[in-house]
Amino acid sequence: MNDALVATVGNPSSMHQEGQAARRLVDRARQQVATFLHAESSDIVFTGGGTEADNLAILGVARALSASRGTVVTTAVEHHAVLSPCEHLRGEGRTVVVLPVDSDGRLDATALAASAGSDVALYSTMLANNDTGVVSPLGEVVATAKSCGALVHTDAVQAAGRLPIDVKALGVDLLSLSAHKLGGPKGVGTLYVRRGVPLVPLAFGGKQEKSLRPGTENLLSIVGMGQACALATVRQAVDRAHLQALRDGFEARILAHVPGARINGAGDRLPNTANLSFAGMDGEAILVNLDLLGVSVSLGSACSSASKDPSHVLLAMGRTDREARSSVRFSFGRTHTMADVDRAVAAVTSAISLLNHRS
Repeated sequence: MNDALVATVGNPSSMHQEGQAARRLVDRARQQVATFLHAESSDIVFTGGGTEADNLAILGVARALSASRGTVVTTAVEHHAVLSPCEHLRGEGRTVVVLPVDSDGRLDATALAASAGSDVALYSTMLANNDTGVVSPLGEVVATAKSCGALVHTDAVQAAGRLPIDVKALGVDLLSLSAHKLGGPKGVGTLYVRRGVPLVPLAFGGKQEKSLRPGTENLLSIVGMGQACALATVRQAVDRAHLQALRDGFEARILAHVPGARINGAGDRLPNTANLSFAGMDGEAILVNLDLLGVSVSLGSACSSASKDPSHVLLAMGRTDREARSSVRFSFGRTHTMADVDRAVAAVTSAISLLNHRS
């Protein structure tokens, strides 16, 4: 990124030498993302992040097919980057079906099967949940969609780098990524669009990104995203094993030493994500105390951190309002060590003890 900043001053859309030098950097990054996804480089569209990619996929397909198919199917545990555009479509008069999940965060198979119909334009379900790490049964969603001629979009933002992603093997038509989840820069993302998928843009004014994302390309961020994908391509298998060892060790020790602790989400989960509820505790108070002890955690998606509402994901899993508010998400990264897990466990037990003493 620094090299691109210092040495590349041209606009990637310009025909002169400086412009073509910038274009080569964009093309290289596009191929790096495509390699990471086992896709064709021509199917990669750069966006301003995962949220924009989700909006482009959902609104773009729904509006492209509005004359023949008016229904979009999603799930109750999606990121707001999916739920909000779906609600926007509902306001435009389109039908939106929201499928329920069980207490472990798993998609209801009966409801999924019942959702199939000739009016469905698109199924949109995340590859793995950002709150709990629970992996979606995407194969079942794809099979259901294909049975009724619908398209499939998956938000793979949380899963990228933690699960292998092969768009051809998954069978999806559209897939969203965000660079910062891979250690890349913030504010840049990608939408994979399978060739032939009908899609209309959300903005107009230029031919960049196949006219699907007009405007001068964010060269530095695109270069950074390409490099992040290139690094993840070669190290993600090792990272997954490392992350799972950290996460499993952390969870086992917390459950052993903190009475009332409970894991939210069961079965197949991302290796780096642990969502725990602490009976009788306030999650925000836990977060504040852990922050003072040098441990950064979250109450859910950063995009909804300004909201005082409990996690909609946990509520959809049947947790009570009080249980949802007692929950904290812990995430582990490739640079963390078992010594960091030791510090985190000690901080959690200290914070819980302090809050119990105060109460």
